[in-house]
Amino acid sequence: PAVWTVNRQFIKPVTAKAGGMSWALMLHPDGLECDIFITHAWQEGVYEFVDKVLHSWPRKGRHAYCCMLSNPQNLDIGSLISSPS
Repeated sequence: PAVWTVNRQFIKPVTAKAGGMSWALMLHPDGLECDIFITHAWQEGVYEFVDKVLHSWPRKGRHAYCCMLSNPQNLDIGSLISSPS
């Protein structure tokens, strides 16, 4: 499945039920200091994404920031991306 599908059918419902926070904060309420930034495409296959991340993970890497897991996916950002008045 695509990352978008996993987000819509799994990440969003689970985090909404848990209170609306991000997946990362749901698992680590105090947060973690990240030393890796991971980007993705919404249409990318989730299995391919995981394979790429695991293959390229730095030897001393501990925690990663990935927007689909670090940003609250149920947040209404309409006012943040609207045109200024």
